[in-house]
Amino acid sequence: MTTHLTRRAFLSSTAAIAASGALEGSTVTAAPAADRTLKLGIASYSTRKFTLDQTLAMAKTLGVTYMTFKDVHVPRTETPDATRALRARIEAAGITIMGGGTITLPNDPAEIRKNFEYAKAAGFPLIFTSPDPAALDTVEQLAREYDIRVAIHNHGPEDKWWPRPQDAYAAIRSRDNRLGLCIDIGHTLRTGTDPIAACRECRDRLYDMHVKDLAVKTDRDSQVAVGRGIIDFPGLFRTLLEIGYQGQVGLEYEIHEDDPLPGMIESLAYERGVLAALRT
Repeated sequence: MTTHLTRRAFLSSTAAIAASGALEGSTVTAAPAADRTLKLGIASYSTRKFTLDQTLAMAKTLGVTYMTFKDVHVPRTETPDATRALRARIEAAGITIMGGGTITLPNDPAEIRKNFEYAKAAGFPLIFTSPDPAALDTVEQLAREYDIRVAIHNHGPEDKWWPRPQDAYAAIRSRDNRLGLCIDIGHTLRTGTDPIAACRECRDRLYDMHVKDLAVKTDRDSQVAVGRGIIDFPGLFRTLLEIGYQGQVGLEYEIHEDDPLPGMIESLAYERGVLAALRT
């Protein structure tokens, strides 16, 4: 049976509860547990103007326990000991670290190894990257050595290497299964590619996801809170459940960088409402 879901229905219930809880300083709880679920989380790039401690406080307000981290919060310039200390602070806050990046990887074996050492110290089971295609042999070798997944992040029409998920998939599908994809659904849409179709086509190597919404499918500057744009989130979440997706559905809220929390609350409330309705 097809479930018809409207934004208004979710925001009149779930979002209202979420917003009121946040305003009162309460933690926003996730939808009830079920056999089929998704790991709704956030990419810390959403809070890039804030410190790690402020970011972790926002995660608590949002009721989020899954996160990936940008190097603004876990710097690549720190010593391994300092990086491990940051990891401990994150884990002590109740966060499951799902990965980190995006990291641009040049065709330089020493530089690539340096980034794998960073990921190991940070406790990243996965790094999402934009690798030089000529570097893939080295990336594959080190992914095996460190047993860390590498998810190529597509960046849309401006990306000279990986504009669409399918471009990255074609390059890694015959390589070690530690190499996969981080599908950015907003950038995917801007290439004229259906994000839902991309998830289905690349499902065996889909390891991470960056979630955003757009008001205009070709305009990267038209980003809005999730549910206010044109991306079909009920269809996307239904597909992720059907294919058994196990990675994070990571909100990457790139707008209102000086005050992102209200839009993040609204976005996650909508996501939770969609997921709850699909699991009913």
